[in-house]
Amino acid sequence: PHAGPVESKNEAAMSELVPEPRQKPVVPMKPMGINTSLLGYIGIDTIIEQMRKKTMKTGFDFNIMVVGQSGLGKSTLVNTLFKSQVSRKSSGWNREEKIPKTVEIKAIGHVIEEGGVKMKLTVIDTPGFGDQINNENCWEPIEKYINEQYEKFLKEEVNIARKKRIPDTRVHCCLYFISPTGHSLRPLDLEFMKHLSKVVNIIPVIAKADTMTLEEKTEFKQRVRKELEVNGIEFYPQKEFDEDLEDKTENDKIRQESMPFAVVGSDKEYQVNGKRVLGRKTPWGIIEVENLNHCEFALLRDFVIRTHLQDLKEVTHNIHYETYRAKRLNDNGGLPPMAVETEENHESNL
Repeated sequence: PHAGPVESKNEAAMSELVPEPRQKPVVPMKPMGINTSLLGYIGIDTIIEQMRKKTMKTGFDFNIMVVGQSGLGKSTLVNTLFKSQVSRKSSGWNREEKIPKTVEIKAIGHVIEEGGVKMKLTVIDTPGFGDQINNENCWEPIEKYINEQYEKFLKEEVNIARKKRIPDTRVHCCLYFISPTGHSLRPLDLEFMKHLSKVVNIIPVIAKADTMTLEEKTEFKQRVRKELEVNGIEFYPQKEFDEDLEDKTENDKIRQESMPFAVVGSDKEYQVNGKRVLGRKTPWGIIEVENLNHCEFALLRDFVIRTHLQDLKEVTHNIHYETYRAKRLNDNGGLPPMAVETEENHESNL
């Protein structure tokens, strides 16, 4: 019977003691290094290898969208990026076919394998964009498509019995092709990027850069950068998403020097000094696509695939999709979207 009060006294004494150790030291203490040579090898460093094996099994999704007027070499550039026939041109789209009256959106999926790593690549093409006399609101079908992919993902995510791995059709990257006029951006370019930079990662690209002299190219790049800045258009990599100083330094260099990438695409091979190179043949010589002295294609490829592919996916998931999701659930009073409603919408869209 006497145990109760004694326990409560002890508890009181304990509760008085608890806050003390919680005070953090002003200078964070460094974790003490354990001399592993005495204790032997633990194997913490194998975590990276375990992760690698797991991701190798599942493979990767990457969805890239190309937007711009006809004739700017969008299909060719995507083929060049992935060194394979991945664009609509090589998937039964005839040259003779009329350009669609409105923006049609075609998604073509491929599995590309390199060094044992599988990537499910989807190229989303937007034929008909900017080709009409009146291009008012022609970005709307594209914005609608991007949001539909977020909706599809959200619908899967809020299911009670949801899939372990939700198929990812969200657009990770949008290459926006700017015509090499050497003047300024068209109002359509500005309108599109203004509307869509909020929902997708936009990478501006100056197409067919071999039509400009070096001076014209440098001037045009500076002018495009200035116009985007003046109009408050944020392209990828966005400043506010730089995670640390190293990221900031690397991305600042890209934003201030490389963007927009002035590129030339080609899926034809030529022999130059005994080596096979991707290039474009002109009366005065061959423009080597992967030669940095000729164009910035190699910079764009390294940026999109070799250094920032994973980040493009993360920004899509953590920023763009998260923004869409929060707004969607908010509008719905915090409830998951109703499947019936979205199916009806879907049918009316078809």
